[in-house]
Amino acid sequence: MTIQKKVALLFLALTVSVILVFSTAIFYFVHQFTFDDFYKRLETRVNISSQIHHLNDRDSLGMYREIRQRYLERLIDEKQYIIKPDVYTKGKTVKGVPRQLIDNIITNGKSRFKAANVFYAGNIFHFPEGDAIIVVSATNPSGLSELNDLEQVLIVSFLISILIVYIIGRRFSYHTFKPVRNIIKKVNTITASNLHLRLEDYSGKDEIAELTQTFNNMLDRLETAFETQNNFISNASHELRTPLAIIKGEAELALKNINEPGTSHQKSLTEILNGAQSLQDIITSLLGLAQSGFDGKKQNWELVRADELALMVKEAVDHIIPANKLSIDFSALPEDLDSLITQGNINLLKLAISNIALNACKYSENKPVVLKVLAENNSIIFSVKDQGIGIPERELQHIFEPFFRASNTGKYEGHGVGLPLALNIVRLHKGNIGIISKQDEGTEIRVMLPVYHEEK
Repeated sequence: MTIQKKVALLFLALTVSVILVFSTAIFYFVHQFTFDDFYKRLETRVNISSQIHHLNDRDSLGMYREIRQRYLERLIDEKQYIIKPDVYTKGKTVKGVPRQLIDNIITNGKSRFKAANVFYAGNIFHFPEGDAIIVVSATNPSGLSELNDLEQVLIVSFLISILIVYIIGRRFSYHTFKPVRNIIKKVNTITASNLHLRLEDYSGKDEIAELTQTFNNMLDRLETAFETQNNFISNASHELRTPLAIIKGEAELALKNINEPGTSHQKSLTEILNGAQSLQDIITSLLGLAQSGFDGKKQNWELVRADELALMVKEAVDHIIPANKLSIDFSALPEDLDSLITQGNINLLKLAISNIALNACKYSENKPVVLKVLAENNSIIFSVKDQGIGIPERELQHIFEPFFRASNTGKYEGHGVGLPLALNIVRLHKGNIGIISKQDEGTEIRVMLPVYHEEK
């Protein structure tokens, strides 16, 4: 999950929590107010009923009843109960009045009670003629209806709020992380071939501006390091090859001037010449290995046909090992020739696949080797399969390490840089290499390169 989605969900969770708390609080307080108001209306009727019960004067009694009827509307299912405490305490019950309510009134002097949708309010009054418990009950359908309506409104509003907050959160996080996405998009376009590019500076002193400056500083250091290494390779290529060429030339000249073949001088010069040639091969391979990890500033990129590249590899192998038995298998070529085209440096690609094919011929002692070209899953595949000595299973993980040679290659000449060089070249072309090998049975190496697609 991306940070943008995490922020949107966190924003949603926090906002929904706040809305939920406020909605619950609103419902609770309205609920309490509605019930409390209704109880107060019942208590008012209890007090009026106590006055009516206490009065013996008919005129006053009539006045109270008139006031009650004029200013107090009659509640739905309103009922009035007058109970003698001494009668109740003898075990008698009052129909329509909960026993718990009367117990509370006797204990506390007054009480409120609710059973289902019936509300009760009662007080105990002390009159000269004796104590009396007056209870008034009624239903409150309007209040419950209002609470139900409020509950539905709050639930619907809560659900709508979740949707609105989610949309706002997504937009908020999208715009918040837009500079980060721009940085990622720009960084993905920067490769070793265009290290001079930099991210756009953001005004301000926030984290985005700091991140941009950090990336630009890192690119400055990388560009400097690449330039330094490029200069070293160029200089080393010239400085190392020149004295080697002189040594080889002098050794060859001295061998021609020796009149007596087989002397110790001839043997020494021959060893010098062979050593110089071996050292030159190592230096050439090392320089190729170093240069292949670079950008392509000095490399020409073009469209390359896989079948044509295979024929060039065959030609190169024939030139170096004339007795080879390398054959090319075009039986799996696709009908769509566009799926055989990749983009890259044709010389580097030929060098990489040639190194693999030469190894196959060398370590199979010129047994049949097959170079097969095919296309699968939007990739061009060069499969080189031999019947040679294979690679010990425990050593397969080290086969692409520079200067590593398998334990069963002692009698074969080599320097252990051919496969690492091939891997560097293939990775430079955004491809990959896979290897399957079994000792004493043979090896298959697959070079996978991406099919070229024209940008629209």
